Amino acid sequence: MSSSGKGQSRINGPEEIEAAWSHAMHGGRVAGGRVIVEGFIDFEYEITLLTVRARGADGLIETHFCEPIGHLQVGGDYVESWQPQAMPPVALARAQQIARAVTDDLGRGLNGEPAGLGLFGVELFVRGEEVWFSEVSPRPHDTGLVTLTTQWQSEFELHARAILGLPVDTQLRNAGASAVIYGGVDATAIEFAGIERALSVPGSDLRLFGKPESFVQRRMGVALAHGPDIETARSRAKQSASLVKPRLATERDALAAGVDTTNID
Repeated sequence: MSSSGKGQSRINGPEEIEAAWSHAMHGGRVAGGRVIVEGFIDFEYEITLLTVRARGADGLIETHFCEPIGHLQVGGDYVESWQPQAMPPVALARAQQIARAVTDDLGRGLNGEPAGLGLFGVELFVRGEEVWFSEVSPRPHDTGLVTLTTQWQSEFELHARAILGLPVDTQLRNAGASAVIYGGVDATAIEFAGIERALSVPGSDLRLFGKPESFVQRRMGVALAHGPDIETARSRAKQSASLVKPRLATERDALAAGVDTTNID
């Protein structure tokens, strides 16, 4: 019962089991007395393959794939993503085969009839032409935020269209990237400085999540950027994100938001 790497650790020997167990019990959302143990895979990169189950013109369910999304994780948290991620055709075909099998299984109703319309975030590990399934989220995915600047229809639109029985289009519009904006401070009310500078980066855009409380390592927003190639897009997204500076809200702003300002310096 956890997410984003919370409670996870790597064990290098039997002597580390007790500490790892304690870390899992405290880091998970629920200390349920059970943990997942995984083997270590020596992979080159990880992708998210957004997979859409939607009804076609004939009323039958069809599976559509977005271009693969590459992403960088630190401590189990996504900090960057980009689309498309270059990969060998054989590996891409294998990734799609796995994603189709997983989402077909999740999309099977209790009576065996096809169900489960919508978008799934399927994560996979890749090394050369080898592919391993990692996990699946039956909803839009955090790494898929990049589709807000890369695709004609973002992951959110695709999810809604599929559920509503509307046509979907997973085509890529242009290369793009996203970079996380962290809270940087522990506070019950913050404001964001540097927005104008961040938006002055070519091809950039911002999404601030409106979370009511900030933590140093809490993801409070994301910078998006498109470009002629992945390298340019990633550079722009990281630059834009670095210019956004979360800080303690002023007393006036905090009062307007209904926040107790007693402990705000």
